[in-house]
Formats: sequence, C-alpha cells, structure tokens
Amino acid sequence: MENFRKVRTSEEESPLPFPDLPPDVVEMKVKEGSKIRNLMNFAMAQMELKGSRQIVFSGCGRAVTKTITCVEIMKRKLGGLHQVTKVHYKTLLEVWENQDPLPGGPAQNLTVHKNVPSICILLSRDPLDPNQTGYQPPEPRHGLGTQLTEAGEDTSSSSTKGLKRPLPPPHEELLTKKLQVQVQVPDSPRGSGTTDRQLDHHH
Repeated sequence: MENFRKVRTSEEESPLPFPDLPPDVVEMKVKEGSKIRNLMNFAMAQMELKGSRQIVFSGCGRAVTKTITCVEIMKRKLGGLHQVTKVHYKTLLEVWENQDPLPGGPAQNLTVHKNVPSICILLSRDPLDPNQTGYQPPEPRHGLGTQLTEAGEDTSSSSTKGLKRPLPPPHEELLTKKLQVQVQVPDSPRGSGTTDRQLDHHH
C-alpha cells in the first residue's frame, strides 16, 4: 500500500435519525480536522441570533469525540436543552490511487468501504419525547447545579490539601498493627513469647 495515496473520502448520505425535525434544521457536520471554536461560533449564532429551536451535531469515526465535546459546550453555554443521542454505523468510501503504476498498465485505483461508528445528537430548546431511546433531560442550571459545583470545588481543594498530610500516620499505624499481629500469632500457642515481649515492652 505504500505506493497508494488516498485521493478522496466520501460518506454515504443518510437521513437524520430523528422524527419530526423541521426541514430547515441546522446540521453541524463535525469533521476530524474541524476547529471547535469555529463550529461553536456558528452554532451559537444559529441558536441565539437566528432563534433556531433545534440543532443537530453529527460526526463519524475519529470526529465522534469532537462532536460530543461541541454538544457539552453548547449545553453549558445555553442551558435548558433537551438532548437525544443516536449512535449507528456509517459507510465511508475511500478512493486510493496508485502513485507508481506499472508501465503500460492501467492506473490502478482502489475503493475501500469502511464501516465507522457515527453519532448524531439533537439539541432542542423545546421539550422532546422523553420515551425515545437516547433521550436526556436538560441539566439543572440554577440552584442545585451551582451548589453542586461549589461543593465539588470545595471538597476537591480541601481533599487535595488534606490528602498529603493526614494519610501517612493512619497508614503507619495500620502497618504496625499488622506487624504485631503477625509476630504475636505464631507465638501465642507457646504463651511465653507474648508475655516476654509484653514485659519487655513495659520496661
């Protein structure tokens, strides 16, 4: 394959897997090389300036994680969004061209069909059917949400400070107890070993 170069990749066009979408719904097709900032600027403009009620993010293969990142940013910025996630497989067609064809032979092209995981996420300001698979209700934004984050930050900062110092002493105590148990257990049937040790310990 070292003589072959990928000339083109195309993905099969498939309808969005959500019922009752408005025909003009914006679909953000996230590619592996897409810049998240550019995607988010465009998506936020659609939702905030143009007043779109719904938006779809889709990506396949290596772009799946980037698609999920965009959705999480969107949910944090806008709040109150209903979400439906659909995961399926998509067929990619890759065309590879032979860079070093045999003299007099035809230029050989290879077409490779690849099945790759694909994700489609619908975000909606309007309520969606909570019974459909992949539905997630909006995350609480005020009150509960802020308390949780504050509490989380407090505990994490205090626990990281606290973890460094208080932990070693109890750990050492445990070790010494274990050692005592290990030392005393074999001696206990004889009896004398433990009494000698206890006497030594008192002196």
